[in-house]
Amino acid sequence: MTEKTKIAVLVSGGGTNLQALIDAQQNGALKSGEIVLVVSNRTSAYALERAKKAGIETAVLLRREYGERFEDRLIEILREKKIELIIMAGFLSILDEKFTRAFPRRIINVHPSLIPSFCGKGYYGLRVHEEALRYGVKVTGATVHYVNEITDGGEIISQKAVEIQTGDTPEILQERVMRQAEWILLPAAAEKVSKEIMERKEARKAMDIYKINTPEELIAGNSYVGRGIVVGKTQDGKKAAAAYFIMGRSENSRNRIFVEKNGEVFTQPYDETKVKDPSLIIYAAIRSFENDLIVTNGNQTDTICDFLKEGKTFSEALATREFEPDAPNLTPRISAILHFGNGDFTYEMSILKSADAQGSACSRYTFSYRPLPGLGHFLHTYVCDGNPIPSFQGEPERMTVDDEIDVFTARLWNSLDPDNKISLYVRYIDLATGETENRLVNKNV
Repeated sequence: MTEKTKIAVLVSGGGTNLQALIDAQQNGALKSGEIVLVVSNRTSAYALERAKKAGIETAVLLRREYGERFEDRLIEILREKKIELIIMAGFLSILDEKFTRAFPRRIINVHPSLIPSFCGKGYYGLRVHEEALRYGVKVTGATVHYVNEITDGGEIISQKAVEIQTGDTPEILQERVMRQAEWILLPAAAEKVSKEIMERKEARKAMDIYKINTPEELIAGNSYVGRGIVVGKTQDGKKAAAAYFIMGRSENSRNRIFVEKNGEVFTQPYDETKVKDPSLIIYAAIRSFENDLIVTNGNQTDTICDFLKEGKTFSEALATREFEPDAPNLTPRISAILHFGNGDFTYEMSILKSADAQGSACSRYTFSYRPLPGLGHFLHTYVCDGNPIPSFQGEPERMTVDDEIDVFTARLWNSLDPDNKISLYVRYIDLATGETENRLVNKNV
């Protein structure tokens, strides 16, 4: 899950707006962002005490100490803390264009009037309310806006009107505007902008097509990914890796174990007396032919071997097969083949899936790869649990492959749902020597 937006609040005085933000964070109104830093340009600002009471880190930055480097140092502090949103809550220091350009659309400010009235250079504190009363306006209010190089000139995010009453003084009006507008608008705007920042981060994360995910990221928390194949190369580039696991929901599916015979892996019943339909659950999962290693989730393993013996290809073999006839799920057939030679290997992966909910036609997809260190590809039968169970979508997912077989085996096995996982087999092949390491894990023992 994407981390909350990191917020810094800039203050100069008592910090009533800061307190409104802290209260919103504590009561859940501000849930997409987290205040991680409060910065003041005055050592005496009571806002610093409010922050400390809330357990928020504080910093004091005095313009007289830094002079022209004030903004540079402030930028440094905010970047060190990886701040994503800056809230100016009564910060009585004009920041230059260099600062605003360093954080475009990442700085917001609350101003105690309905911009464009009573705003701009010199309009802050009581003066805003004094001018509103002097002009005799009947309505004032507050505005939250983005900060740019023009004082109070950034895009407006939200506004709220407040009625001016007979007998108002600047102090009374200031208090009413804070209670009826600022303390409501600012937390809401902070949540709105924080959420937008989070969504953009999530979108960027989703668009990182070259990210290599961990087994935990791809499997953990998903109760039913079905059967899965992982093929890739270890991070040190020395070994090929192939893994296959099975899961099950029904008694018939769960009544299985893996067994290894002469380097080949088969599924077989754990309790033969409980077998109802062996056709889709009993098969050779891993077989070898010459310099090829075949891994599949069904009896297409034998089909591929037979075609290779005839000098034909992986794709030609699978062109004769289709998804499993287990309506309404129409489980995809997934397959992989590793071609070894010249101290390295290449691999292909395939999925055969129904073209529609009725099983009217089969769609066939084949993916060919030249291995990269640390990168594996993960193909599984289902997206998640369901009724019917939704078939896998898209390209094989990118998964990290650990150097140590025991580490990789444990990460895969521990990521699988504890109720539905059945068996896992992992094989590492040393590309220099051809030696293999195997790990077999059965839930039913």
